[in-house]
Amino acid sequence: MADSVETVKKTVEQATATAKVQGEQFKAQAEQFQAKGTQALREGVEKTSATIAELSAQSKQNLEALTASATAAQKGAEALSAQVVSYTKSSWENGVAAAQTISQARSIQELIELQTNFAKSAMETYLSEVTKMTETVTGSVKDSFKPINERVTASVEKFQAAR
Repeated sequence: MADSVETVKKTVEQATATAKVQGEQFKAQAEQFQAKGTQALREGVEKTSATIAELSAQSKQNLEALTASATAAQKGAEALSAQVVSYTKSSWENGVAAAQTISQARSIQELIELQTNFAKSAMETYLSEVTKMTETVTGSVKDSFKPINERVTASVEKFQAAR
């Protein structure tokens, strides 16, 4: 019976020692898992934070580009408006002067000549002004889209570099 008690005692001691070793191994693995999990979480938060900062910077630059575009469009509209007002004023003045000149015509032939000259001059002036206004609109559109095109180009380059 002493042998059985000794055997049971040794078996319990071995089982206790084995359980203790396995407990230590489990504890070490749990600590390692926790450390790796913490590291992965930290890296994920850092990447997310960096991405949010980058997106914020991109959004700010996009907003600045839109503001610059709107400013350029407004300047173009103001320039076009000034041209239209100037042309309208000069056209009105030229029309009044032509009407006064035509009203003083002494013959039908002189009247037709004066009216033809006025019409020719008015048409040339009109075509010249339309050309100037077209150039103003074209320049305004070009200036308005320049900041946006620059942002699109920068974004495309960034995406291509990320691939």
